[in-house]
Amino acid sequence: MDKRADHASGGVELLSAHLARGLVGHDLLIERLLIALLSGGHVLIEGPPGLAKTRAVKWLSQAVECDFRRIQCTPDLMPSDLTGTPVYHPKDGTFEFVRGPVFNNLVLVDEINRAPPKVQSALLESMAENQVTVGNETHALPDPFFVVATQNPIEHDGTFPLPEAQLDRFLMHVVLHLPDAGAERRILDLVEAEITDGTAPSQRMTMDDLHAARRAVKSVHLAPELRDYIVRLVTATREGPLAEDIEHAVSPRGSLALAATAKARAYLQGRDHALPEDVAALARDALAHRMVLRWRALAEGRKPRAVIDDILAAVEPL
Repeated sequence: MDKRADHASGGVELLSAHLARGLVGHDLLIERLLIALLSGGHVLIEGPPGLAKTRAVKWLSQAVECDFRRIQCTPDLMPSDLTGTPVYHPKDGTFEFVRGPVFNNLVLVDEINRAPPKVQSALLESMAENQVTVGNETHALPDPFFVVATQNPIEHDGTFPLPEAQLDRFLMHVVLHLPDAGAERRILDLVEAEITDGTAPSQRMTMDDLHAARRAVKSVHLAPELRDYIVRLVTATREGPLAEDIEHAVSPRGSLALAATAKARAYLQGRDHALPEDVAALARDALAHRMVLRWRALAEGRKPRAVIDDILAAVEPL
């Protein structure tokens, strides 16, 4: 790596250390957030209330020099509440577009499944195209643009399940579980310490460092044999005995996501090349939300993540 990339790597380490201080028992979530940030993708975090989903994104925003906004989704939310709206000035008879909260580098969309379909569609364009269209005008979003959405899986009243097309726009879907007793005890200690010590990081990662880190991630080597492994994993959702449970298989976007995230994971671990273990570690979060199981498999209690586990066991790396 050159000096610029080395400095960017140091910024990523500081960012990782800051997140580790504020998120007890969430090593996997920290890694996934950093991978998505470095890969230029978006993340959907799913888990019961109280698992620090919102806190994780706020801590991330503290350690990166970026514009941050939080959007709390409700059933009465309108697309203009997200994107902004033209405002009429009667004095000179003109309209001025007032930008909404989506025009920020880091956007937290809290409880996205509470947003109605029109709002989800507006967010879909932002995530897919890095732009917002209002009327006849299209407005570019800032670079970088990073969406982290959360959803609560235990409530269904007043919610609107995300369509498969929008789920596919998320680079990764991370599922959180309740902590064990040891982690919960450390959470209590952490909150007590924050009351007196505060949470502000001593140093923040600059936008220049983030762009440099992203360039370094793109230069990580992905061997032809590893690309073949990724393709065989994805095509196993379309053909063969394991595909019998799958109604809609993973699209080529899944292969691209798995390749990008594997390179970012290798970079985080200080390597200039990706390994099969990077692909295997990320396959569930990068692929499971991109496919739909047949009704019979669902009736038998099958889950997409379990199908991906079966595919990983059946497909040899090299």
